[in-house]
Amino acid sequence: MATQASVRGGEGSRTNGPPEGVIGGLAEFGNDMLTLAELQARLAAIDFKESLEHAVFPLLLTLGGLILALASLPVILIGVAQLIAWAFSIRLGWALLLVGLVTLAGASAVAWIAGLRFSRSFASFQRSREELVRNITWIRTVLVHSGRPVPRRGR
Repeated sequence: MATQASVRGGEGSRTNGPPEGVIGGLAEFGNDMLTLAELQARLAAIDFKESLEHAVFPLLLTLGGLILALASLPVILIGVAQLIAWAFSIRLGWALLLVGLVTLAGASAVAWIAGLRFSRSFASFQRSREELVRNITWIRTVLVHSGRPVPRRGR
């Protein structure tokens, strides 16, 4: 396609001449890897932007539904308190207080458990981060040493 960049040009696209041996091949490979990573990053940015544009309307609908669901909770809790007051013949104020405290305790327990699990949920990114650092270090090493002569061992 006309909009896609080329990872490799033709023979005339090299500015430093043909690669010399293994070291030159590794340098060219490293350059190709960096070019590929750059193209992949550009594509990911374009895909992210496009996905975000498609997600705006569903996101607004979801937020609207969540707001309505959240707004209905006080009405439901007041109804539960009135049923408790009627069933146990207690004052409405005490029933409201009881329902509010039980709901607060339950919500606090759920939030605490979720908080513990949430902090552990990003531990898997540690592997990706370590592997990325190793890969970048390897690419830098190849590129730095690509123009240097290989040391010969003593005879």
